[in-house]
Amino acid sequence: FCRVDPYGFERPEDFDYASYEAFFSRYLVVLTRRAIKWSKLLKRKNSIQKSLKVKRYIRKGIPNEHRALIWMIVSGAQTNMEQNPGYYHRLLEGEKNDKLLEAIKTDMNRTFPDNVKFRKTADPCLQHTLYNVLVAYGHHNKAVGYCQGMNFIAGYLILITKNEEESFWLLDALIGRILPDYYSPAMLGLKTDQEVLGELVKMKVPAVAELMERHGVMWTLVVSRWFICLFIDILPVETVLRIWDCLFYEGSKIIFRVALTLIKQHQAFILEATNFPDICDKFKQITKGTFVTECHSFMQKIFTDPGSLPMATINKLRETCREKVLSQG
Repeated sequence: FCRVDPYGFERPEDFDYASYEAFFSRYLVVLTRRAIKWSKLLKRKNSIQKSLKVKRYIRKGIPNEHRALIWMIVSGAQTNMEQNPGYYHRLLEGEKNDKLLEAIKTDMNRTFPDNVKFRKTADPCLQHTLYNVLVAYGHHNKAVGYCQGMNFIAGYLILITKNEEESFWLLDALIGRILPDYYSPAMLGLKTDQEVLGELVKMKVPAVAELMERHGVMWTLVVSRWFICLFIDILPVETVLRIWDCLFYEGSKIIFRVALTLIKQHQAFILEATNFPDICDKFKQITKGTFVTECHSFMQKIFTDPGSLPMATINKLRETCREKVLSQG
């Protein structure tokens, strides 16, 4: 058995190789079929226009060999990079903010200690690449600077694109456009979206919302890492990448779809909880096991399980929840 997965992550001691093999042999068939379809779609011209067909293809998964390219195109990162030639390198060569550099340096060794490509001994060592991307981003977006969680996201982008500059522009697409204000010092967008999830759970899985309320469990306690790390270190790598495929194309509401599916699917299990620590523990448990490992069927579920989720509803909830967060602040 291979102790290290294709992305460089070491598998945990209790990794269930048998069920993973069983899943992967089935998933490989899917991947091969998708790869042929994508190659036809991209036929030599290496560009795509947004369309219902493309959306459907993305929901069914982007093959790894095309992933970086498709993310770059659909997120607008490609256009931004082409319109700003040399900008990334100028950021790295310019004046630096020492406090920012310190903050980033501190987090370097904490980023993916279980990934062999991020070890100091690795060659090439992705820590250098990660450091550059974060330093450039912190100077590009001074309102955000650097915030914990960004290191994990940038790290994943580097593993997929294998390209420093592309990772920078994708990070910019996520933080600057796709996720509303998750990483600014006040994290207003993040706090708002956790409240929005609470409201959506009230509408779609009321029994769980009621349980949380009864035991005084704040949503931020159980889901803040889902939002901040976009499910990195929460769900298996393949599943996270499939979620990100949709996130880059369809935007932040995908995060709500995933969260609602996890909660709805495990409603009975969560409702067995009888106290505060028990609830927190149940929320850790529901992100493990075959349901989340089987990324293909999981992704089908996120578009059916939560039912309809119009952006208009989310925006309305965001308005009222933002008010609430600001008044508590």
